[in-house]
Amino acid sequence: MPLPGMQGADHIGFTVPDLDEAERWLVDILGAVPVYTLGAKRADDDWMTVHLGVHPRTVIDEIRFYRLGNGTNLEVFAYDSADGQAPQPRNSDIGGHHIAIYVDDMDEAARFLRDKGVDVMGEPVTSAGASAGQRWLYFRSPWGMQFELVSFPAGKAYEAEATTLLWHPANPAA
Repeated sequence: MPLPGMQGADHIGFTVPDLDEAERWLVDILGAVPVYTLGAKRADDDWMTVHLGVHPRTVIDEIRFYRLGNGTNLEVFAYDSADGQAPQPRNSDIGGHHIAIYVDDMDEAARFLRDKGVDVMGEPVTSAGASAGQRWLYFRSPWGMQFELVSFPAGKAYEAEATTLLWHPANPAA
């Protein structure tokens, strides 16, 4: 039996080295809209370990929340980690990740990123198989986190015979 009451993803949380730099980039490049901020969280007991799996003396300096278009919300953390911080994971590492941003026009979006000096990883890739109709392109934030542009304005091949479609940010009600 699945998780009772599950409706979908509410937010994606991630940690950045500089919240002000991250906010400028998220707002200016991705179009994220700042919504609210939470102040510092610290504990003198094992709360941080029990609830967040981090060193008990780690401090959350600040958390900022953003709305990202018709998609999920972003929860962006600044930590003062008591036991240091690991480097940014690669996609191939356990826990590796990226955030995919749907755009209507891949070429226009890729040009925009390049014009803004964003680290764009190669050229748009045309998908095949069940994802035929889609193009994608990876890019990096200033702190090295990977993001992806994805576009499939005419749909993907799998949709022709699927009984369930993936959620689509350009058509959130479907």
